[in-house]
Amino acid sequence: MPAATMFSKFKSGTAAPQNPIDSNPISQYFEIGRQTAAAGPELVWKIYEAYKKSDGKECSIFLFEKRCAEKLHKPKRKETVTELLRASVKQLERYRHPKMLQVIHPVEECGDTLAFATEPILASLANVLAFQESGGGITGPPSTGASQCTPPPGTTPKALHAKEYRFLDIELKYGILQIIEALSFLHYSGHVIHKNVCPSSILVTKKGTWKLAGLEFIEHVNESDAVEPIVCQPWSSRQSKMMQPNLDFMAPEIQMRSTCSFLSDMFSLGMVICAIFNHGRPLIQANNSTSAYLKQLELLDDGVHNMLPRVPIPLQEATSRLVNKEPTARPTAQLLQLIKYFADPAVHALQFLDVINMKDSPQKVNFYRTTLKDVLPYIPRKLWWQHIWPSLQPDLKTQDSLAAVLQPILVLVQESTVEEYEETILPIFRSLFVSPKTVQATVTLLENLHLILQKTSRDEIRLEILPLLFNAFESTTIQVQNAALVAVINVYDYLDEMAIRRMILPKMKLVFEKNQSDLKIMANVLQCIEKIFDKLDKSQIIDEVLPLLWEVRLSDPEIILRVVHIYRIMLSDKKYGLSVNIMATRVMPSLLPQTVNPSLNLEQFTILLEVLQEMLDHIDRQQRNKLKLDNLSIPSPERHRPLRHQFSSDNMHVPPFNIPNLRIDQRKTSSAEDMARKNSTGSGMLGGWWFGGSPSSPDSNFLRVANAFPNRRLSDNTLMTPKIRIAPSCASSPGGTPGGGLPIRRHSSIGPQERRSSAINLSPPTGGSMPNTSSSVPFLLSSSMQSIRSRRPSTCLSSGPLGSGSGLLQQLGSGMVRQLTTGYGSGAASPVQHGAFNGNHSRTYVRKCPSLNITFTN
Repeated sequence: MPAATMFSKFKSGTAAPQNPIDSNPISQYFEIGRQTAAAGPELVWKIYEAYKKSDGKECSIFLFEKRCAEKLHKPKRKETVTELLRASVKQLERYRHPKMLQVIHPVEECGDTLAFATEPILASLANVLAFQESGGGITGPPSTGASQCTPPPGTTPKALHAKEYRFLDIELKYGILQIIEALSFLHYSGHVIHKNVCPSSILVTKKGTWKLAGLEFIEHVNESDAVEPIVCQPWSSRQSKMMQPNLDFMAPEIQMRSTCSFLSDMFSLGMVICAIFNHGRPLIQANNSTSAYLKQLELLDDGVHNMLPRVPIPLQEATSRLVNKEPTARPTAQLLQLIKYFADPAVHALQFLDVINMKDSPQKVNFYRTTLKDVLPYIPRKLWWQHIWPSLQPDLKTQDSLAAVLQPILVLVQESTVEEYEETILPIFRSLFVSPKTVQATVTLLENLHLILQKTSRDEIRLEILPLLFNAFESTTIQVQNAALVAVINVYDYLDEMAIRRMILPKMKLVFEKNQSDLKIMANVLQCIEKIFDKLDKSQIIDEVLPLLWEVRLSDPEIILRVVHIYRIMLSDKKYGLSVNIMATRVMPSLLPQTVNPSLNLEQFTILLEVLQEMLDHIDRQQRNKLKLDNLSIPSPERHRPLRHQFSSDNMHVPPFNIPNLRIDQRKTSSAEDMARKNSTGSGMLGGWWFGGSPSSPDSNFLRVANAFPNRRLSDNTLMTPKIRIAPSCASSPGGTPGGGLPIRRHSSIGPQERRSSAINLSPPTGGSMPNTSSSVPFLLSSSMQSIRSRRPSTCLSSGPLGSGSGLLQQLGSGMVRQLTTGYGSGAASPVQHGAFNGNHSRTYVRKCPSLNITFTN
């Protein structure tokens, strides 16, 4: 709110048409508002709200109207009272201390008034206790009488300036400690006795601190003998009340022996403490009567005993000693500061804030970063805005301590409500966003930018805060650039797609290109990419993000895992544009060398391998589907060959069955054949020991058969592709007999040009049960005929012994058929085609191996 508006508001609140303060010269320097409190002897000082015209700083104006002395006292005493009050202000200027009331403008005088300016004052302690006394329902004479200068008709003086204010426990603790420190300063540094410590001499500032004033009746002591009491004037009804201390809080030795010392002030302080915890009512209420004072003084011990339970336990012993009638029993101001009641870290932090302007930069930095930040949770929120926040604001304009003071301020931002932030903090922050800042202060703001955005409106974010983030990317300092990346990660939810695509991503790429060797920058860039992925379109990902990922130096495990995690995100959805071509040609070649990176631990290696396997799975599915589509486009009949193979008996799962009337005899071999088999150069291979010669010779088997059976015809030794009827299958199986019967498995996949040697081991196994076949070869047939399910030539070549997946049909359909067909040519007639299985005919088929006879009989 502009100062002029506030001033007009204050003036509109004044009841009198002509304010006496307008005639005082001090009005030339200050804009003065309404009266808010009263202080001093008999509350003769009126306190007004004001603002300094030069800089607009808030303050308070103390005004004394001389006519008050003329009305209540003899005219000749007017100048005496005025001089007493004028001198008290000069004493305040002389004894300057953080716990004493701060005078910011000296006394200005005119014919009717005295006036001076101080720090902003909320009320005097007398005003607050007067309100508590009336609100507490305690009846009796008022503890503090207001000035009778201009009381409204029909109202008590107390009600005129009573101030509603509820003290917190920490406020009372800290306020009492402040008055003790002020007395310690006066006693041991100023060598004076205050002599009027009472609620009307204690001012509560708008920050909530307590300040000691009322130096109208001070007594100077000898520095060399300060502990000895001095002679002083007791209270007398013959003099004006304005010219004497408050009788209700006066020490007994002053009134009874006319002596005073530093311990006399300690008694007065004890009486103030009792009034604070006694609902504002003092233990002695003499009503300006010396006789009443002496009578109540005799009952003081009983009053203290009855009131003491309301005092905090750590303060009870000190309070009872302070109000002791014997001065020697009272603790000094120096000792009183050391009691356990004041040993509170929050109180010590508030103490430091009071003198923060007197500290150097290192002390401020240490206090802001550690002490204050740690104790803030233990300080009530009321004091945050009343005491702490005003104390921090000056250092927001100091470059040396700006970064440090931001630490507790950001805690206040985080814990404040939206209304508190917008009304109290944001107006100060607006200038901070645009003003020059140190590197550390900028980094602190950026790293905690999300705390500020949580309380800021969208318009404020767009106009005032985001420019701070965008400009940080262009900084020449790597710390600021890194903080900008952290800020993007934290404030991602507050950034729209346009800002990310047009501002964040291009600036982030520039930071990446300039700092590729910095691991911290790389990690934050990758984390940034991972965060903004959802708000990027496919073309940006392919054209800008992927090339950036390929330029990342994959050496550090953290960098590797972040890159892998980004690829995993891209694998999760096709919209990110990670194709199998990019995976196979760019991504996997960059990741595969990292599988042997010695820096990776087991968990990191597992994550990397999982992503690589996932990429392989994508490539596998994509390529298989593509190749299947390519096969479907091949012209017929080649197009249907995979289908015929798919539905052939090789891939059929049928119940095991035995071929009836099948007999296999093993022919005895001659000694020459045995010798040739043993001496074969290919004995190390399956084909060599089985056929007795090199499998590379296509005519070796034919010659052996011809020599062994000289009387057989050539057609008898030729085995064409047979048709073998198998167990019932689905009617849709290729080769099936239309209209019923058994399906026929044609070995059309075996061409005459294929010349392969058999790798089937027909040697009998050791042990095992034998099926219903010839005992000479017990292992060739199994009851389950598992050969129906494993008849591929490739399986035979790798399966070893016949019992491990080979069967008779496989022998007939693969090895024997290919070899014999190759040996006799493709044009020979097949015995099966000539009806070898029809009627009662039987035929002996001779395999290429001379040592085996196969006979099918009915």
